[in-house]
Amino acid sequence: MPGVKPLKPSSRCLPNKVHGIDFSGARDAGNKIWIASARVFGARIEVEECYQAKCLPDSATDRDRCLRALQQFICRQSACACGLDFPFSLPHRLVEATNWEEFVLSFGSRYLDAEKFRQSCWETAGNCEEKRDTDRKSKTPFSPYNRRLYRQTYYGIRDVLAPLVRDKVVSVLPMQGVASDKPWLLEVCPASTLERMGQRLPYKGPNRDRDKRANRAHILKKIENTGFIRIRSSALRATILDDSDGDALDSVIAALATFRAIGSTNDFSALTPSISMLEGYIYI
Repeated sequence: MPGVKPLKPSSRCLPNKVHGIDFSGARDAGNKIWIASARVFGARIEVEECYQAKCLPDSATDRDRCLRALQQFICRQSACACGLDFPFSLPHRLVEATNWEEFVLSFGSRYLDAEKFRQSCWETAGNCEEKRDTDRKSKTPFSPYNRRLYRQTYYGIRDVLAPLVRDKVVSVLPMQGVASDKPWLLEVCPASTLERMGQRLPYKGPNRDRDKRANRAHILKKIENTGFIRIRSSALRATILDDSDGDALDSVIAALATFRAIGSTNDFSALTPSISMLEGYIYI
């Protein structure tokens, strides 16, 4: 993991819970977003729950209610780390702000909807898709405003990050300093984590496709074999594997990446390139 030191389980600032959040900007985001919640036990985590965001208090399948519920879920946490798989920023020349907090807090007024956001980025970049420094280094599949990703970026920044940053109830890493009494938010990318692990099997497909389910089982086993993570029960393992879209498995991968990152140091900003303080940083 470039830029991240080995895990230090004894770190005094280490959160006691980890949430891997597989995010979505779809209209039915409550069905698409999955959350893997795990408790820290020394040098590993145990996944205790894995569920869709529509199951959160006051949530629903529709995007607006779901994202409000997700925001409130994060806000209610204390000593925890949340890994979310959407871009926390843009390539530096598209940011149009002097610092990351200014960019996030002005995001909703600058881009009135997701389509205007994508169009503005496309035109400002000279009709091409630029990647951030961290995207290139982490080998992410897409630019933050790619046609397949721009809604995740837009709704993630506008409806999740911006309200939490405005209310000063989270620490977003590495751009903000670590606060032991607030949830830590980290950008993750399950696809990049799997790539780093050498796991390139196709695993998203209907349950009638036995090969895809078998691939999900293979990937989950490889994840457990890292020694950093275990699944609490066989019933929970079945829930993860039975999600044919692979979103449940992605949330577990997000939890793994988050846990491996948080124990590295208490000073995240010291380990990342200066450009990441504006563009964001992906922990894989």
